[in-house]
Amino acid sequence: MNIRFGSESFELKQEAARGMAPAGELHVVVQNGRLFQQHHPDVPVVRDRGRFLLVKLDPDRARALNKGNETCFGIMPATDGLVVFDEPAAVAARAPVAFVQELVDRAKRENLETTLKQLVAFGTRHSLSDGFSKAALAMRQQLQALGYSTRTQAVPVSGKNSQNVIADRAGFGAGKRKVLIATAHLDSINIQGGPAAPAPGADDNGSGSAGLMEIARVFHDHRATHDLRLILFGGEEEGLFGSKRYVATLTAAERKRIAGVINMDMIATRNAGVSSVLLEGAPLSQSVIDKLTASAQAFTGLKVETSLNPFASDHVPFIDAKVPAVLSIEGADNTNHNIHSAADTLDHIDFDLHLEIVRMNVGYLAGELEKS
Repeated sequence: MNIRFGSESFELKQEAARGMAPAGELHVVVQNGRLFQQHHPDVPVVRDRGRFLLVKLDPDRARALNKGNETCFGIMPATDGLVVFDEPAAVAARAPVAFVQELVDRAKRENLETTLKQLVAFGTRHSLSDGFSKAALAMRQQLQALGYSTRTQAVPVSGKNSQNVIADRAGFGAGKRKVLIATAHLDSINIQGGPAAPAPGADDNGSGSAGLMEIARVFHDHRATHDLRLILFGGEEEGLFGSKRYVATLTAAERKRIAGVINMDMIATRNAGVSSVLLEGAPLSQSVIDKLTASAQAFTGLKVETSLNPFASDHVPFIDAKVPAVLSIEGADNTNHNIHSAADTLDHIDFDLHLEIVRMNVGYLAGELEKS
């Protein structure tokens, strides 16, 4: 029985023979930051690849732990032939299309820095906090000033309401238009301190929200063929409530119109010596992953990792509804111990990495918005 973590492949039977664990007790964990290990330090780790772990875990306990932790981690049995994540080989770069390059070049580090500082200054963006409400209003006003049509959507969380902020820019194509969607969750959380505790959420997920706002600036006056929709979700940290709410309200015709979803969550902390990005989706997302990979190779210096095992962010409800969606998240996610705490601050942000991931996403969107 073989299992593969990027370039590392090994036999599950050998792990069992070495006394690490019976084959039935080997499980793969997909975690945000180090949240699984922080919550369950007693679970033996057989292989540690940052976001991805191979652990020894009784199947009944694995099933129990997998319930109610969908924003922190996911667990699946280690099965024969499983590719936990992959590292696509670089391909010969094509000459970039001029208008796409021009749009990619519009993304600016200084804008990302300004927006992220603004978001962190709210202190906490807990989904039901005054800070979240103020942040949502500020971002909506900025989107309106850029010419987007905006609305909010109520999101029930713990018997109260948070909200999604939804912004649209209609395309100019004749006939039936597709819609491209970019998303990020606006809320932050301090797990140990509670709803009122400081939760600056610089990386998780001020970085994704600032990236979405920069995408809005890039495309605000671009006359695209297809429609662009930008969504800032509330209630993500409590259980993906914002994205679940949004997807549940879509009709079958609306779901069919979505050409692709790119979700940004934790895109600005460098966790290794190289700048890297993980593109995570499902088999139905493969085309989007391939196009994002091509964009990364054409417009950035990012090392790309890919996974078809989706967990723990707002791409999952779209995938569950058979909509092709991909999470973009900082790669080599192996040293970010600060999320979900007061320590998720600006001093851990790498704005060069932040800009590279946004440039990749702009390149993808630019090409797809013009596709016939």
